[in-house]
Amino acid sequence: MTVLSLCVLLPACKPGASASKSDATDVANSKRHPLTGEIIKADVERLTLLVKHDEIPGFMAPMTMEFSVTAGDVANAREGQRIRAELVVREDGEFALEKIWTINPVADAQVGAAGGALRQDTSIRGRRAYREVGENLPDFALYDQTGKVVSAARFRGKQVMLNFIFTRCQVAQMCPLATANMMVAQRKAKEAGVADIEFVSITLDPEYDTPGVLLTYAKQRGIDTTNFSFLTGPEGAIKDLLTQFGVLADFDGSILKHTVSTLLIDAQGKIIWRTDGSQWSPEEFVKKMKKSTP
Repeated sequence: MTVLSLCVLLPACKPGASASKSDATDVANSKRHPLTGEIIKADVERLTLLVKHDEIPGFMAPMTMEFSVTAGDVANAREGQRIRAELVVREDGEFALEKIWTINPVADAQVGAAGGALRQDTSIRGRRAYREVGENLPDFALYDQTGKVVSAARFRGKQVMLNFIFTRCQVAQMCPLATANMMVAQRKAKEAGVADIEFVSITLDPEYDTPGVLLTYAKQRGIDTTNFSFLTGPEGAIKDLLTQFGVLADFDGSILKHTVSTLLIDAQGKIIWRTDGSQWSPEEFVKKMKKSTP
């Protein structure tokens, strides 16, 4: 296994950190409560959701209220959807929803079953859990930036360029550069006529990176998501994938330490190339994509 360099994130990348001292104070003083309810209406222009929520024990009786949300969350919202989220009462009195997940027993069961199988596979592989170049992509099922379930099987017959990032990383030479390079590779692959290629970024921070957060991240960067998926899901499944792909990621208090790896998987699901660190060439990956194309 290749020894990877370790990135210790700056204080600006701490969970809950903000761009200014006043913003940081506002986050620290926010009150948070778990919430479940049904979406009544989504207002794209005002970035709000009207939600008929259940009782919030010790805080609020059932009622219908309007909440501020992110652009990704409002884009994913559908009338009649049941959701679970975190109600945030900000210092200025504003009510917002964060960590929004659709309640979908069928999808959750599919992701849960896949996660259980992945956990068993990682355990059985033991010290050999790390997948070398030449081995196959492990089976998994996660949620994409729209909340849809995406399994490894969906990529069969296509090449896949895959990495791990998290949306709150502000270290320019880490996740932001990795995402920028993926975008360049996506564009150059299209220009080179590489067909049947998918780009996949899996979050290192599933506690924060919900589908809506990932969609907001993609929208803010103008990313073409027709063949670029951002995936999130249960923490256990993410950790098993990190283990099998040889990526180190762990919170040390409130600081996420992690390494960066980018992989290329062929149409048969075999890992054919990987590079560690963020200083890799999109052109090199595109050359290998073209070489692997039948």
